[in-house]
Amino acid sequence: MLAAVYGNGSTELTLQELPTPEPGPGMVRVKVAVSGVNPTDWKTRKGLTGRTPASADSFQVPNQDGAGTIDAVGDGVDEARIGERVWLLMAAHNSRYGTAAEYTVLPSEQAITLPDTASFELGASLGVPALTAAYCLTAHEPLAGAAVLVSGGAGAVGHAAIELARFEQAGQIVATVSGPEKAALARTAGADTVVNYRAAGAAEQIRAAAAHGIDRFVEVALDQNLELDLAVAAPRALITAYAADAQSVAQVAVRRLMAANITLRFMLLYAVRPAERRAAVELTRRALAAGALTTLPLHRFTLAQAAAAHDAVERGAVGKVVIDLS
Repeated sequence: MLAAVYGNGSTELTLQELPTPEPGPGMVRVKVAVSGVNPTDWKTRKGLTGRTPASADSFQVPNQDGAGTIDAVGDGVDEARIGERVWLLMAAHNSRYGTAAEYTVLPSEQAITLPDTASFELGASLGVPALTAAYCLTAHEPLAGAAVLVSGGAGAVGHAAIELARFEQAGQIVATVSGPEKAALARTAGADTVVNYRAAGAAEQIRAAAAHGIDRFVEVALDQNLELDLAVAAPRALITAYAADAQSVAQVAVRRLMAANITLRFMLLYAVRPAERRAAVELTRRALAAGALTTLPLHRFTLAQAAAAHDAVERGAVGKVVIDLS
């Protein structure tokens, strides 16, 4: 099979011919139609996440997300799954076979049925973004009626968070963005109010939209946005931060959080408890079945252009970067 590969001491992606992998016990093999590219993919390749590839001393096929069709199953997996359309999650986690290849193998439970009404492009856009968003929105109390603030509302996680919050009947959905192009994307996703966080009076605009305060925060840049979050937070609010780099440092006004019983929570999808990840998958699955999820504008690359696809995500492409393999 053809695959985009790095490793053996190099972080550069090259196109190589590899033996087509066979699924082991409890696993499936998927003929990949579309591979989704996320920041975690290029950052892991360049050694910026603290996670080393499963095959650091050999080859590594990148990309966690994708969609395609099961074409073989391992022992213990129902053969009826052969031919099933699926979306994939965490394909390259603890595995050398990510989705930037004609075929990938992964545990059966990480290949989720993709409805016939959903495109492979949409399936490849789920995975890391949708499950991260679902976890950030989840708490011990129902989301229905709650006011939600999604920072970075035009990003992949932000897009999924807006749509999932709408699906769960959140009361008021506010998105923060940095400019008009991104504002349009957040509104299209379903945000009730879109605020440029760089503008003077951003907090006042948010408070005008959610008078009692924001109950749930899906936070992409806690170190930059914590002061704004606290200025608009309702008592007992939940702020979940899902992204950071090595230089991200936030100063926390401890007493201020204590006085309002605000919860500050951090998450990394790879470290989420299995039961919580299954709950995020189930929320995403229900929303997908209901037709509540859509793709951002697509930037398409071929497998031979996998390095350029990674570069586009690293440069902050607005929209969803995918690699077409069908």
